[in-house]
Parts: sequence; structure tokens; C-alpha cells
Amino acid sequence: MPPEAPLGSVRLVGAGPGPADLLTVRALRAVETAQALLYDALVDDEVIGLAPPGCVRIQTGKRAGRASMEQAAINRLMLRLARRGLRVVRLKGGDPSVFGRVGEESAFLKAHGVPVEVVPGVTAACAAAAQFDFPLTHRGVARRVVFATARLEAGALAMDWAAGADPETTLAIYMGSTAAGQVSQRLIAAGRAPSTPALVVENAGDPHAGLTTGRLDRLAELTAGSRGGPMLIVVGEVAALASAAGACEGAPAPGWRMSG
Repeated sequence: MPPEAPLGSVRLVGAGPGPADLLTVRALRAVETAQALLYDALVDDEVIGLAPPGCVRIQTGKRAGRASMEQAAINRLMLRLARRGLRVVRLKGGDPSVFGRVGEESAFLKAHGVPVEVVPGVTAACAAAAQFDFPLTHRGVARRVVFATARLEAGALAMDWAAGADPETTLAIYMGSTAAGQVSQRLIAAGRAPSTPALVVENAGDPHAGLTTGRLDRLAELTAGSRGGPMLIVVGEVAALASAAGACEGAPAPGWRMSG
């Protein structure tokens, strides 16, 4: 009977918002040495292409509103590959600790004795702020930033509306394009001024990312021009500082518009 293969390991790696040059050095090294790569739908082909020849590549989906592999199936797949002795990289868009289910996956693997490492990545809010030249916090204007999702739970939006109503809070809302109108109404009902600056960035970090600026009471209009990419909503005074001129790779104009 052949000896049992030594147990492999799993790295839960943040791929950043898209372009390979926004990977951290540690993330790059993890991908380049992976023997099995499980990647989400939003991970750029350029990043996937950094995996070495012979690496097992498996697309796991995980894109809002679209069919994808069930989380339990992903957990079992990582465990099975690690038990074959492979260096497994679970590659997630953005940062794995920001709405990336890293806690669930890490707990599952550790419960089965698999060594786990988490490698951080650039999250969409930080990428958008850098690309379009606005801060997430700003002295005298925004003293804190709240990361939130606008997904429905039991048919209702689940957010901390009181925290979002604070005029010195920047709200970075992920996966909120379909609920933008409800978000606007709830924040205004909680006390946020209708005239609060707001913006929407589609495909943050990509050279052709789109920026739309406006105000909270017209938030639904800001998301109406979607080209099908992931959208990040930012609400707060810092949104008024955004500039299309800050976009990378030169030509932001086709993806930029302002709503009155």
C-alpha cells in the first residue's frame, strides 16, 4: 500500500480589484507557486495566467446574482485538494476579509487540520479612492468609513442605518446596484441629507473603470448606466472630491459622467 501523501496547505489570497499590478508581492508569489488554483469569477485572466504550468485551475464562480459553486462544495474541494498534498490557492477578488467569507473557509479547513494562511489584497473601496482621487476619510469631513453590503436578508435590506446617517461617515457599499433606490430612501429616512454627495464606480481599479457622481437622493440614477461590471457605491462628503482626472492609464472620460 503506497504511503499517504503529506497534507498540503491552503492560502486564501486577495487578488485585488482586477489588474495584476495591484497584487501584493505575497499574493503574486502564492499564485506563481500554486499547484491548485480555485478562483472567483471576478478575478482577472491576467492574474490567473500567472499560475505555473501544470497547476490545476478551477473556476468557482462567486459573483453576485449569478450561478456559482455552493460554498459547501468549495470547502470540500479545498479540503480534498489539500489532502492530496497540494499547495492550494483560493483566489478571491479584492480582499478576502472584506465580504469574502474568509472566516467560514478558514474555520472549516482548520477544523480538518489543514494549515491556512490569509493573504490580504486591495479592496474595491481603496482601489476606487486611489483611482479617482478622493479619500475615504478626511480631516474635519469624514472621521470614519463603514464597509457594508446592500443585500437582502429575509426580504429586507440589512444595514446599520443609524451609523450611515452620521454626516461624518463615509459609506462604501458593495453589491448595492440593484438596491440603490432603497438604500437612498432608508439613509434619508434615517437622517442623512438628501444632498449628500454620492458616487458610483464600476470595475474599480480597471483602466477603463466608470465613475458617476451625484447626490444621495438620486442614487438610483447613478447606477442606471451599468455596463454589467461590479459596482461600488460611496456616500459621503468625500465623494464631492472625486475626479475623473485621477483615473489610471490616461483615458477616463468615456467611463465618467455626472448626474445633477
